[in-house]
Amino acid sequence: MQHRSLSTNERRSLLCYLDYDGVTHFDSVYVNPNRGIHMAVPGPKLFEWAPILELLLQPFPEVKIVLSTSWVRLKNLEFAKAQLPPKLQAKVIGATFDNRVTQKLDFDLMPRGLQVWRDVERRKPANWFAIDNDERGWPSWCRDRLIKTEDHLGLSDNSVQEAIRKLLVSL
Repeated sequence: MQHRSLSTNERRSLLCYLDYDGVTHFDSVYVNPNRGIHMAVPGPKLFEWAPILELLLQPFPEVKIVLSTSWVRLKNLEFAKAQLPPKLQAKVIGATFDNRVTQKLDFDLMPRGLQVWRDVERRKPANWFAIDNDERGWPSWCRDRLIKTEDHLGLSDNSVQEAIRKLLVSL
């Protein structure tokens, strides 16, 4: 199996592995053939907290984003990327799901933390962190790279924002 080699910039970059549901918006998101992807409850909006991440990353142009969301698996990378504000879209360099590397069923059976870790092993970034509401199955050796969000607060949580700021300054 062949896949492209990684550029020097990718190996030296600081990567943010980004989940969507429970991070960029409230976690209760559903897919319906008639309604498409939508919020399960009235009020919250899809990607309503994405501008917060944009502001947090603004002082750090070296940060690139790898999507670790099931939206890539459900639709595709281009669709998932297009949901973000333009400045975040420009930072997206790929996704943890790549059907040239992992079969869909194998990927779906893998806990999120292992999906991220396998991508880290493949990309070999200089540094990385993940923002996700799912902490199950994260390997013990990289749990300190996870910024855990709450399903109903995501990036709107001030403590999450502060954790991201502290982490970015320390890397």
